[in-house]
Amino acid sequence: MTQNLARPLRVAIVGAGPAGIYAADALMKSDTAAGRGVSIDLFERMPAPFGLIRYGVAPDHPRIKGIITALHKVLDKDQVRLLGNIDYGTDINLEDLRRYYDAVIFSTGANADRALDIPGIDLDGSYGAADFVSWYDGHPDVPREWPLDAEKVAVLGVGNVALDVARVLAKTGDELLPTEIPANVYEGLKNNKAVEVHVFGRRGPAQAKFTPLELRELDHSPTIEVIVDPEDIDYDEGSEAARRGSKQVDMVANTLQDWAIRDVGNRPHKLFLHFFESPTEVLGEDGKVVGLRTERTALDGTGNVKGTGKFNDWDVTAVYRAVGYLSQNIAKLPFDEQAGTVPNEAGRVIGDDGAPLAGTYVTGWIKRGPVGLIGHTKGDANETVANLLADAPDLVGAAEPDEDAVVKFLDEKQVPYTTWDGWYRLDAHERSLGEPEGRERIKVVEREDMLRASKK
Repeated sequence: MTQNLARPLRVAIVGAGPAGIYAADALMKSDTAAGRGVSIDLFERMPAPFGLIRYGVAPDHPRIKGIITALHKVLDKDQVRLLGNIDYGTDINLEDLRRYYDAVIFSTGANADRALDIPGIDLDGSYGAADFVSWYDGHPDVPREWPLDAEKVAVLGVGNVALDVARVLAKTGDELLPTEIPANVYEGLKNNKAVEVHVFGRRGPAQAKFTPLELRELDHSPTIEVIVDPEDIDYDEGSEAARRGSKQVDMVANTLQDWAIRDVGNRPHKLFLHFFESPTEVLGEDGKVVGLRTERTALDGTGNVKGTGKFNDWDVTAVYRAVGYLSQNIAKLPFDEQAGTVPNEAGRVIGDDGAPLAGTYVTGWIKRGPVGLIGHTKGDANETVANLLADAPDLVGAAEPDEDAVVKFLDEKQVPYTTWDGWYRLDAHERSLGEPEGRERIKVVEREDMLRASKK
């Protein structure tokens, strides 16, 4: 069966984070939308939309959370519908989606921690950054409490997530209270015993992956003293080339250099940025973290590093690895376990036989891996949508393309899905919780509470 080209193109997007919403926006701005028309349903596992921005961005980053304003405008459009609290693979599967839609785009992102294969990484007191981020962002599917009894903490990695984790660990609970953090997170951070946070990178300042703005934000807290060892300020030919080739790299390098030569102040919490220290082992006693061992590295001329054979032991009792996110496999789709992506060519999913899976596409981190900033997913979405639209005339048409068909299916299965109107109700409820305390909002954590507020 071929499509009825006289009706709107029906597209399902699985994942209502930035990547999925950017894909919906690209579809609605296309020539196809202006002519034939498009009808888009966004399926989201959480009761609320916005994915990474709601559950992956630190609460003291209102600038980044401002991206929600732009995404909000997309979801306000008549051509797009939000269906939340729906777990793909459980509540609906690929065969179901193919029955109701002409094409399916997966934009499920990455929410697990990439493994770090060193001895001791599984000790009690060793954590993945993604799990900690989910806790302080009020994710409903993680425990409500987090152990914060370590006075000295190590964070492994020099990307933006590592800095978020380090900054949240180093700040006081009262500093974060004006944000949207829920009560359980405030209580946990208020009793946090960390007074030293050590961030470790195995390469040098020119190879750090954080952005200049994220780096400078570390120094804005009145309680955090940021310390850089002057011996860690080193550049080889490859590093200098990287600085010349990128304004951002050069800004990061200049900031770190300035911090390395200034006098250390007396703020109560110390945040150390260590470079040329490659983690080799998490040290333990009685199953618990008691330290971290690193090998000192040195630049090799190309911007890469080699081990020096000199090892340092650090007195820490908690270790957070922030060495990258990893996407999880998607039911009924091929998956590259090593890369953590669905095999694809410019967004077209490639099956095990090497041929494209008809009408099946990916965008965002599940497409290219968890690298880059949120805005970079726009380019992904544009490429994927362009190829979907190029394929559209030849796609097998949906057997039941009527917009009510999928809703009837969900109702018959008694799936308690949420809607865009429901988000408006939840949003108003969270804002009402924050108003008495002079806060913009207080995030609702429990899934049942989110559903209840969405249905009011």
